[in-house]
Amino acid sequence: LAKAALTLYAEQGFEQTTAAEIARSAGLTERTFFRHFADKREVLFYGTDELRELLVRAVADAAPGAGPMDAVSAALQVVGAIIQETPEPARLRHAVVSAHPELRERELIKHAEFAAAMAGALRDRGIPEPAASLAAETGIVVYRVTFARWIGDPAQPDLPDLLRESVAELRDVLADRLLRAG
Repeated sequence: LAKAALTLYAEQGFEQTTAAEIARSAGLTERTFFRHFADKREVLFYGTDELRELLVRAVADAAPGAGPMDAVSAALQVVGAIIQETPEPARLRHAVVSAHPELRERELIKHAEFAAAMAGALRDRGIPEPAASLAAETGIVVYRVTFARWIGDPAQPDLPDLLRESVAELRDVLADRLLRAG
């Protein structure tokens, strides 16, 4: 269903595509579509719960001495590796979501949920507030900026490598700021 939906969204547009068309394209009935998804928007956000759990598990499994940003970076790289495995659906999904304000809003809500989940995982590792929330929220911003770079330029390196580089760049920016302040 997800593959059929992305294909139809790319061919005829999100707004012009119906749930019935998605189901038909997948060789299923509309009733089957609605057993899996509340509406055609949900197709774009399936797997959110699994990704959130993956992020939490990756933060929890980070090396024992890892600082908060290192744990978040490791989690983002795990997710980046999954996305890297099938980049074309990620690119199609990004194009559809980017073109519709209500889908962009839903994407921001999803990212906020991811940040909250990672902050909770950091607190479970003994990282106090506000450090846990700062690292998790910053990680999501790094992810969004990096993903936009990666999606916009197929010549970019693998997404996990680019995420690692972006976290290093953030550290350089912050270190420079501290040096100038000192």
